[in-house]
Amino acid sequence: MRRLLLFLLLLSWTLPLLRAETLAVIVSAAQPVHHLTPKQLARIYLRKQVLGPGGIPWQPLNLPASHPLRRAFSARILHRLPQELETYWNVQYFNGILPPYVVDSEAAVEAYVAATPGAIGYLRRCRLHSDRVRIIATIDVKRPGRLACR
Repeated sequence: MRRLLLFLLLLSWTLPLLRAETLAVIVSAAQPVHHLTPKQLARIYLRKQVLGPGGIPWQPLNLPASHPLRRAFSARILHRLPQELETYWNVQYFNGILPPYVVDSEAAVEAYVAATPGAIGYLRRCRLHSDRVRIIATIDVKRPGRLACR
């Protein structure tokens, strides 16, 4: 009986760490796009699709390469981790194609996307506070415990 109680107690502490976190991919509320598939997101983030609806250039945003959300987004959408894309971006750079702009925080992603036509970014859905942005895709990723929304 004691073992069962101990097991249940340990399980109750670890289950919240295993739950999924939902990332929201956002654009400005003024953008005429309402949904993008993972394949379309990959093309935008790899700079293979440069124009959005109405001919407005996409401006994809990334968090820093070491950020757990960037690693999760890259793994789910690009099927590679940020460090695995370094060679890709070196080649693209010499062809005149720059990688997505990097901002420091989820708040910066939201603010930049809200104010910039063509900007597209991602953040935890629970961190979304502005009605000036629209969710166009959601991605479930394993939630890193230290990034849990409270």
